[in-house]
Amino acid sequence: MNDLILGIDLGTTHSAVGVVDSGFPILLADADGRRITPSAVYLGADGTVEAGSRALRRRTLEPGRVVTSIKRLMGRRAAEVEDDFPLPVEAGGDGLPRVLGKTPEEISAEILIELKRVAEWRMETPIHKAVITVPAYFNDAQRAATKRAGEMAGLEVLRILNEPTAAALAYGLDKLGERSRVAVYDLGGGTFDLSILEMQDGVFQVLATHGDTRLGGDDLDALILHRIEERAGIDRVSGTERVRFIEEAERVKRLLSESEEAVFRIPFRENGPGIEETLTRAELEALAAPWIQRSIRHCRQAMADAALKPADLDAVVLVGGSTRIPAVRREVARFFEREPDVSQHPDEAIALGATIQGGVMSGALRKMVLLDVTPLSLGIETFGGLMNVLIPRNTTIPCKAGEMFTNAADGQKAMKVRVLQGEREMARDNWELGGFEVAFEASPKGRARVGVQFRIDENGILEVLARDVATGMDTVVKLGNAAVNVDDEAVENMVSESVEHAFEDMAERVFTEARLKAEELLPAVETALAAGLATDAERVEIESAAAAVRAALASGAANPLKAAVQKLDQATEALAARLVEQAMDEALERRL
Repeated sequence: MNDLILGIDLGTTHSAVGVVDSGFPILLADADGRRITPSAVYLGADGTVEAGSRALRRRTLEPGRVVTSIKRLMGRRAAEVEDDFPLPVEAGGDGLPRVLGKTPEEISAEILIELKRVAEWRMETPIHKAVITVPAYFNDAQRAATKRAGEMAGLEVLRILNEPTAAALAYGLDKLGERSRVAVYDLGGGTFDLSILEMQDGVFQVLATHGDTRLGGDDLDALILHRIEERAGIDRVSGTERVRFIEEAERVKRLLSESEEAVFRIPFRENGPGIEETLTRAELEALAAPWIQRSIRHCRQAMADAALKPADLDAVVLVGGSTRIPAVRREVARFFEREPDVSQHPDEAIALGATIQGGVMSGALRKMVLLDVTPLSLGIETFGGLMNVLIPRNTTIPCKAGEMFTNAADGQKAMKVRVLQGEREMARDNWELGGFEVAFEASPKGRARVGVQFRIDENGILEVLARDVATGMDTVVKLGNAAVNVDDEAVENMVSESVEHAFEDMAERVFTEARLKAEELLPAVETALAAGLATDAERVEIESAAAAVRAALASGAANPLKAAVQKLDQATEALAARLVEQAMDEALERRL
């Protein structure tokens, strides 16, 4: 019998677990017959811990002890957390957030323990391995935090799988053998992703992905609550009372997906009269319009990255609970110029895809190849402050790439490796993921050799290897826990700014590279002329070309400097050849 591997969708609002049984992927239901488990954890003052539906039932009596939407804090620093999280968030000594004294990983682990318990009860056997999904735009820190939560729950996490890719697996199961391009629009409770995948003969390749790990149904709930506060003339609701208001806002939002109006009702309040306000679907859609457009901007960027038009797609698949909202479906249909495919269960498709991947890995299902991508370029800083890209954005993962580097100065004994992420030409304009030093024997300029290799595993976690070629000594740094303290709006800005500043960035790069070449070439030219091997005509030409290089350096213009350096290089070719020949003759004489 194949080892069972759980497929888990660890969602912001709801979670689900499945397994391949007798060749079929199935989602597992709890004792009440529900396949969807609320992503809620009750942390009692007496140490009692409950998760799932039992925790949610506690919220009526103890709203301040029930944690929801914890996924939005995964892999983030406490300073990054917005003040609209349902419960108070405190900073631990390590700078990480705590809710009721627990880290996001510890709280998420309780949800995973509940899912594991349901699976083991249904399958009547212990299960220790799992595939867990994350938003495609989760960074290294968020992915690593998800993996740690799984390990805390007693699971060996075999794969961290992107949620849109999981949805595509579920969508494509009965379409193997067809070639198709599918856009997966995944709008859940806390995150959004748009991924474009190509499927053919069991191979699923991600062509492009874009998204926002802070865009989801929770944000629309907050907008509804803000509107109610305005209409009722009350200050910002806070504390445990805010939990009740957010819960009611979510209920109203769900009702307005099916009805034209709904009543927001809080009959009893701690510090004021009860509230009863009617909200119409038209009002909700006006509130939601900017929220929906944020997702469409990501769709536009992903389509541009994949170099596709809407007509090139075979389907647009909707997943995530927030795609039930009629205004979302209309706007998606307008942008992609087709009615979206709603054949997948919005709350179950991702868990089903994770289950399929688990079945593939266990051998319970026929082999399918899954090719994901990295959403931003990765590289290192090189001499002159340049960004040297080793792995371009949208490269299929798992992958690895490397390059050889040398020392920039005589007597240099170490090389600082700064690992960067971003799309700009200059290192200062990108984000630093981490850094370390590689030591080597002091060598003349250009003699030391250090190989740097990047490896991104199937979970999207980066490992950097640096090797001193002379000694064979390796320095290996795993950046799975390296947090980039920027939000997803900044990620989007990084991509758009790289386009906006493309000409300026390239000009600065050209100038910097030419300047470095000039600073190396000019002293060498002076030394060569001093050797007395140049003819009078060559000396005049070389000195004129060198003066042009100095003038171009002073002007700061990229293309004139590049052209001047090339002209000086050409002017010294014959002289350089004679110098090499003289050096070889002198070496030969010494041997004799």
